Amino acid sequence: MSRVSRGSSWDRALAIVALAGGAGGLGFACGGGAQEGPPPQAATQREGHPRGLAGEDASRCDFKGRADREVQETAGPGSVAQNIRRVYALMGEGEERRRVLICREVDTNLDGVKDVVRTYNERGEPLKETADTDYDGKIDTWVTFARGKIVKVEIDHTQRGTPDETRVYMNGKLSRVQRDTNHDGKVDTWEIYDDGKLEREGVDLDGDGRVDRWDRDEITLRELNDKERRDDEAAEQKAAAEEKAKKEQALDGGVTDARVSARRRE
Repeated sequence: MSRVSRGSSWDRALAIVALAGGAGGLGFACGGGAQEGPPPQAATQREGHPRGLAGEDASRCDFKGRADREVQETAGPGSVAQNIRRVYALMGEGEERRRVLICREVDTNLDGVKDVVRTYNERGEPLKETADTDYDGKIDTWVTFARGKIVKVEIDHTQRGTPDETRVYMNGKLSRVQRDTNHDGKVDTWEIYDDGKLEREGVDLDGDGRVDRWDRDEITLRELNDKERRDDEAAEQKAAAEEKAKKEQALDGGVTDARVSARRRE
């Protein structure tokens, strides 16, 4: 798959999940509230693996037939029908009874099928998010969170059901990218980032799953060329500004000389 195609798929995935975030807090950077207390069956929710498709709208939240769940259906911006579902775990008894958000899913393209789902822990922090970004009924994007922040994004570009691109984040910034470009099940391209900036790129040339060549020099050369171009543009702008200032000064000087000469004649 070409680099352009991979970029287009990634942009689409971001757009879908961002739309979900605007419609119900399902975007990458959003949290899930500040509810407290562990929900029933906390181990399953903590692992963050929603069960398989179920129901007419492909719901992946666990709530059907359960008395310890409460479901809230709402309509997001631009939707006439209810396209956002929030599932709460009911906790405690009597006056201490409360609800904890454990799952939220959104129908982002308003076709009646939920295509983005996110699960939460007992503190309201997101755990896992899955999305069908091309609306073919298959999950193609998996997002993992830690302490409420995104740490890993896995993407399936080939509709095979398994990711062929993995993006790892540290402190909210892209740290590395791994890709299986020939779809043999093994990573063959690596990108290493420093403070979110591409530092070097490695490739596996013989299919053994190891880097054979690091293209650090090419990246450095490209950066140096970009810097040289920016420096040249800045120098040209500075020279033009100085030339303009000289011309304006010369005009001001000519006017002043003319006034002095006129006074002397008087």
